[in-house]
Amino acid sequence: MPAEDELPSTIERSDKHAQALWSKTHDSAVESYGEGERAHRTAFAALKHEYEKVGDHWERKAENGPSDEKAEGSVGSPGKTAGGVDANATKEHLLDVARKLDISGRSSMKKDELVEAIQKENDRRTRQAR
Repeated sequence: MPAEDELPSTIERSDKHAQALWSKTHDSAVESYGEGERAHRTAFAALKHEYEKVGDHWERKAENGPSDEKAEGSVGSPGKTAGGVDANATKEHLLDVARKLDISGRSSMKKDELVEAIQKENDRRTRQAR
C-alpha cells in the first residue's frame, strides 16, 4: 500500500515536505524490507533527522541530525528514543518548545526532565487530536 494512503495522523498534520519525506522513505523501505513495522520505523527515523515532534505534529529542526541517543547508533544499538523530541537540542531550545506547549514548571526542569515533559505533552496532544 502506498505510504500516502497510510500516513500517521501526526504527519498528516505536518507540512508537505514532512509528508513527502516520510512517504518516500516508507515506500523505499517497503521495497527493501516488506510492509510492516520495520518500514514504519525506517520512515520515522528519516523524519526525525529533519523534524521534531511538537504537540500533535512535526516541525522542521534548525539543524539536521540525530534526535536522540537511539538515532545516533546503528540498527539494534542500545539507547533510549525520545519519541520525536529533539533530545540532542540545547536546553534553551527545549525550553522554547516547552513554552510553546505551555508546560508548567519548565523553568526549573533539567534537560532530561524537559525532554520527558515534552514527550508526555506531545503524546497527550496526539491522543486529543485523534
